[in-house]
Amino acid sequence: MDVIFIQLAVILLAAFLVSYIIRALRQPLIIGYIIAGMIISPFLVGIGTSTSAIDTFSKIGISFLLFIVGLRLNPKVIKEIGGSALIIGIGQMVLTFAATFLVSYYVINAGMVNAIYYGIAVSFSSTIIAMKLLSDKKEIDSLSSKISIGILIVQDLFAIGVLMFISSISGIGENATWGSFIVGAVLIVILFLVGYFILPKIMKQVAKMQELLFLFSVCWCFVLAGIFSYIGFSMEIGSLLAGVILSTSPYATEISSKIRPLRDFFLIIFFIILGLSIQVSEISEIIIPALVLSGLSLLLKPLIIMFFGRLFKYTKRTNFLVGSALSQISEFSLIVGALGLSLGQINSLTFNTIILSLLITIFLSSYAITYSGGIYNKFSGLLSIFESKKIRKENKIKLQYDTILFGYNRIGFSILNSLKKMKRKYIVVDFNPDIISKLNKFGIPAIYGDVYDQDFLDDLNLQNLSLVVSTIPEVETNELLIETIREVNEKAIIILRAHTIEDAMKLYDRGANYVLTPHFLGGEFVARMINHEKSGESGYSEEKKKHIKMLKEILEKAGDHPAVEKN
Repeated sequence: MDVIFIQLAVILLAAFLVSYIIRALRQPLIIGYIIAGMIISPFLVGIGTSTSAIDTFSKIGISFLLFIVGLRLNPKVIKEIGGSALIIGIGQMVLTFAATFLVSYYVINAGMVNAIYYGIAVSFSSTIIAMKLLSDKKEIDSLSSKISIGILIVQDLFAIGVLMFISSISGIGENATWGSFIVGAVLIVILFLVGYFILPKIMKQVAKMQELLFLFSVCWCFVLAGIFSYIGFSMEIGSLLAGVILSTSPYATEISSKIRPLRDFFLIIFFIILGLSIQVSEISEIIIPALVLSGLSLLLKPLIIMFFGRLFKYTKRTNFLVGSALSQISEFSLIVGALGLSLGQINSLTFNTIILSLLITIFLSSYAITYSGGIYNKFSGLLSIFESKKIRKENKIKLQYDTILFGYNRIGFSILNSLKKMKRKYIVVDFNPDIISKLNKFGIPAIYGDVYDQDFLDDLNLQNLSLVVSTIPEVETNELLIETIREVNEKAIIILRAHTIEDAMKLYDRGANYVLTPHFLGGEFVARMINHEKSGESGYSEEKKKHIKMLKEILEKAGDHPAVEKN
């Protein structure tokens, strides 16, 4: 037992030290976790340490992470996107599988079975990576992110079917045949019926106590994992389905927040284990096939996605962001490979090739997602083939306006009311299609757009603007906005937003006329109320009524907004 704790201490210490350096270099922390695993792998093997504890953490970590992934895989997201996510997802998987199979079979001579496993591995994208990095960038509500999530849901549903098929013929149970596959399918239907009719009543009672809600969620995850493992399927299937079933619950967000500390811990363990999985002694034998598979995933898969996106008349920037978000190989690839290894259908070299490909694509795609805006601006000209010229013409803004409000959020609501009272000719620009739809229903001129898209800014009537207000908190985006506007319009009043004093001063230096600092203004407003002797009950009651009225109007017109925005 002491050895296990020492082993875990070494792993976590290495993860902390490497990640601290990576963070100081302003690189994605995921990279630090993987590098830490690769660094300590020879050390643990060299001292003859048992890997049983690591394997246990690996199984628990993957199951728990897939449960959390499932919580975010609400099938309603596909309905929001429409048929595009379904068609793009299926089309991408089919074409990627076919291309990878052919390249694996004819180019790297992998053999029929290995080529099939390579094709499956490259076809799926990582929900864990994409969701985490998009969430870190606070872009989870953008159109490109919604399309990406919709495609990931389609992929994960297909992945469940693949895992069930492999498990049913794996020989894990002596009688594992098509019958067990049917049993598994029937079980899934029953579980979804339970989740729809019975589970809500149970959770309504459980949710009255936060500790019980937490315990029930974890229990639900591991019970379903255990059931699927017992009947001869992968326990990962049970964990993922447990999350998917709970994703439609009104308590899904609360559950996710409650188990966030466990999620973060197992997320760290998961990526460290990926680094540990690489056998350094086999690198020379697997490096070429791994690079070929990585190239197919990082280049071919995004190109296929962008091609299908063009057919659905998405802009080239939206297509690029979706493609870059889904360019890595999925964690399901690891699970599929492990099943194939246990079957004896593939050997350790093939499995390690999949692992190394997974690491390479995670490593590079993390940068691609984190810096996607800047990468797009550099190569936007080359991406024109993924956008019809008709789309750009259709997207030309024909409204007459002299004022633009970028970002309809908490602050934007109040600013919009002021613009209405002043009878300004304005438009609202936001990257959340749901907000645009709601604003249009109320007759408010609003268009979808991303300020960081240089092509989109060029389509705006910037030279004739008299007022520009941006409630977007990202300082880099606001700097681009200032630079673009000042090139064609020196007289426009530019009002921006910043969370820190340092960012505010930076924007003033770049040419902003005024910078909103919400945290400081909020305190100033309360101080002003106190100074005006409104401490009496009647004074605060009046302000309370005004505030409640405003909040209800915001909720009606735009819906609730995220509790935390990017600093």
